[in-house]
Amino acid sequence: MNVADSQRVGSSLEHLGYTLTETIEEADVIVLNTCVVRQSAEDKAMGRVTSLAPLKKKNPNLVINVMGCMVGVRGAEKMRERLPFVDVFSPPSDPGPLISHLTQGQVRSMEDAETTRRFLMMDNELILPVAEQNKLISAHVPIVYGCSHACTFCIIPSKRGGERSRPVGDIVAEVRSLARQGVKEITLLGQIVDRYGKDIPDTLTGTRGPNLAALLHVLHEVEGIERFRFLTSHPNYFDDDLIEAIAELPRVMPHIELPIQAGDDEVLVNMKRGYTQQQYRDIIAKIRARIPDCSIATDIIVGFPGETEEQFMETYRVLSDLKLDVAHLARYSLREGTVATRKMEDNVPEEDKLRRLHMLDDLQEQIVDEINKKYLGQKVDVLFEEKVKGRWRGRTPTNKLVFVESEDDLRGKVLPVTVTWTGPWSMQAQLQRQPELISL
Repeated sequence: MNVADSQRVGSSLEHLGYTLTETIEEADVIVLNTCVVRQSAEDKAMGRVTSLAPLKKKNPNLVINVMGCMVGVRGAEKMRERLPFVDVFSPPSDPGPLISHLTQGQVRSMEDAETTRRFLMMDNELILPVAEQNKLISAHVPIVYGCSHACTFCIIPSKRGGERSRPVGDIVAEVRSLARQGVKEITLLGQIVDRYGKDIPDTLTGTRGPNLAALLHVLHEVEGIERFRFLTSHPNYFDDDLIEAIAELPRVMPHIELPIQAGDDEVLVNMKRGYTQQQYRDIIAKIRARIPDCSIATDIIVGFPGETEEQFMETYRVLSDLKLDVAHLARYSLREGTVATRKMEDNVPEEDKLRRLHMLDDLQEQIVDEINKKYLGQKVDVLFEEKVKGRWRGRTPTNKLVFVESEDDLRGKVLPVTVTWTGPWSMQAQLQRQPELISL
């Protein structure tokens, strides 16, 4: 989400006549877009901000803008007291305060990110920053901002505010504009992306508005986009309509991010996740029955307050049984402002957290290695993004990383390859020979 937000800030500044510089000492405007999902991230961001104070002292005309979750939806005043040398504080996904400052009030402060975006985009067209024009293959498009499902370990709802789904027309217009600029893959974003539309009432029927499945059907008709993905989903809202959309729409990729967070039911209750281990298993089974080749990623937190060794082993068994393609693993840490920090004791020793993390990490490496070996010798389509150290890098429909050696320009092309080597984190392949035209 922050990558998408930063991209839009860059586009907004170029709209006002600014250009990108790679040298910070040359900058007239510095924007620091922050993530504070963990305390360590906030500490790092604060250290980076304070390091800019000497630049401001040397150049009083320099404009420094702190944006994102460190500011939050209601934190600007408090931040001004801590960082008096910073000129502008912007909530997540909203360049409005910065634009107002730079235009000296000619553009009044915007009420929200959508209002600002509409001002800066003609006919809802997002013009990519110059450095990315005709180079960016995969782009992120936010479809719902904020979050209204407050897990006890998560700070995001208080920082990004409640859910705000974007109108279908605005999303479609943005995707079309990206397609015209050479983008081939779109990833739809939301803190809980499968809750898209639940905050939009249908004024004609009194029912809820569009859902993610319906949006995917509409976007699937946009010409020029080869692939659609979305993240991150929540098991409570991953319904049959969404499974059918993935199964039916060829350009919606069979790769799903579906965090479980823990495998023990009591821990899940303490996390306020809203489902049981068995319900999660049932969802995975349903997905695999309808989309057999689908890859599934998950998130897991080890060492949540009160997690016993046996409860951790439930998580271990779930991961061992389900054999998911990706597991994003993290140790629980205190996060000021969360329910868990206020009401629960962080009573799992750090050495136990680290040991549990390593156990899951080792297990997942074995699982992924076995999964990827099934690709050996297989033909698969790869969307190539860029050349890295002499090899072209791309991804399969199931989001597997593939490297290919070729002197041709493969950027933005979807080409068939034969997998020649597999490891747990990437694969190597050779391009399929294309049929040659025979002159008669």
